[in-house]
Amino acid sequence: MALGESFTGVLETARVGAEWAWRALYADTAPDLLRYARASRVPDPEDVVGETFLRAVRGVGSFEGDERGFRAWLFTLARNRIVDEHRKLVRRRTEPRPLELLAEIGARGDAEGEALRALAEDRVRSVLERLTPDQRDVLLLRILGGLTIEEVATVVHKKPGAVKALQARGIAAIRNEIELGAVTL
Repeated sequence: MALGESFTGVLETARVGAEWAWRALYADTAPDLLRYARASRVPDPEDVVGETFLRAVRGVGSFEGDERGFRAWLFTLARNRIVDEHRKLVRRRTEPRPLELLAEIGARGDAEGEALRALAEDRVRSVLERLTPDQRDVLLLRILGGLTIEEVATVVHKKPGAVKALQARGIAAIRNEIELGAVTL
């Protein structure tokens, strides 16, 4: 958390609509929110982050708390948006995209670097897919979000003891998969 002691002043300034204050809040939290959205496998992670901040702008007047509380609140907003996206995907039929469009929007750049990055991401995804949704949420919020047990409990609407148990079971499941050789990292 880069804002530290200046957080309260930045938040108050953001509440009255100062653009620079919102940029500071965004710069401080958006990268972590984006990693969380990507790991949650939504089709458009950037849209999730944008919508999260739009909701934050609309609701900042009702927020009370410190910088850690603000981060937890943003992750709650992001998680709610991710859950909505997953529900939409289940209900919505998708049409295949034309090959021409895929070629236009496809990645360009360092093929070797992209391939290695994709392999690493696939390995991490395969580990995460073996977890229950609750275990995956808890681990992503703890690791990518940097949230405390209590903050994660607030975000996922569970008791801190349940969050600790989910975290322990998730880590044990990952350790077991690695030891069995089912997943290599």
